[in-house]
Amino acid sequence: MKLAIKSLKFYIGKRGNQPPKQQILNSRSFGNPVSDYNSLAQSITLYMSSAAVKLRNQQSFAGSVHVFITTSPHKPKEPFYSNATTISLPSPTSDTRQLVNIALWNLKQIYKPHYNYAKADVMLSELVPAQGVQTDLFSQATASPKSAALMTAMDSINKKMGKESIKLASEGFTRPWKMKQENKSPSYICKWDEILRVN
Repeated sequence: MKLAIKSLKFYIGKRGNQPPKQQILNSRSFGNPVSDYNSLAQSITLYMSSAAVKLRNQQSFAGSVHVFITTSPHKPKEPFYSNATTISLPSPTSDTRQLVNIALWNLKQIYKPHYNYAKADVMLSELVPAQGVQTDLFSQATASPKSAALMTAMDSINKKMGKESIKLASEGFTRPWKMKQENKSPSYICKWDEILRVN
């Protein structure tokens, strides 16, 4: 047990010296194939919402939004389809609502029905420090005090009350597409209840 705790302290110390990420990627394979648009939209909303939290945690704004969807390349009897699109923003933002809206617009451009999608990715890039962000005349709301206060309150409540205590309705609730958790590796280095124990 002592060895595990020492390793944890060392890991946190090293991470603290790392510079902010230049890109933030959320990539997941679905637990079950997805063919309908609404289920894909739920997954994209969830992944982008999570990416937006990471963006704010490092006090950055994003200048572009990337969305990628694909069917499984390991099922030769099913038709294969894969596509991606990237949108550059007129003004950088860290507002979850705007980032999700842009991501869903991206999804509409590349979605095709009658395919069994196996995976979706979202990525934020062109990241800049939140301080001193230049906004244009039509994008003031993305960096407004009201927007920043709302995102701060949302992050604070979710941190205190539990992840997804407050979320966008477009994330959905049942999520039959969500990745199966029984095959997930334990989080030895970031969750106290999953720290490796040595007898």
